[in-house]
Amino acid sequence: MTGQEMTDEQKRHDQLTTAPDATEADAAPRMEVTERDGVTRVEVAEGAEVRPGPGPGMPEADGEAR
Repeated sequence: MTGQEMTDEQKRHDQLTTAPDATEADAAPRMEVTERDGVTRVEVAEGAEVRPGPGPGMPEADGEAR
């Protein structure tokens, strides 16, 4: 490994910010991973702009059942 190689985090940041209209917010963490007692927990980061599941206006997101 040479001193010129990028870490995985640097590669991720570079990839997410190279588009013409990209901002630093595009590279913000979206997931939080914790490990304790052999258990790995993956959660959506509190400030994540994009979240899994139905989006606003969808009955499931608004608590309505179809």
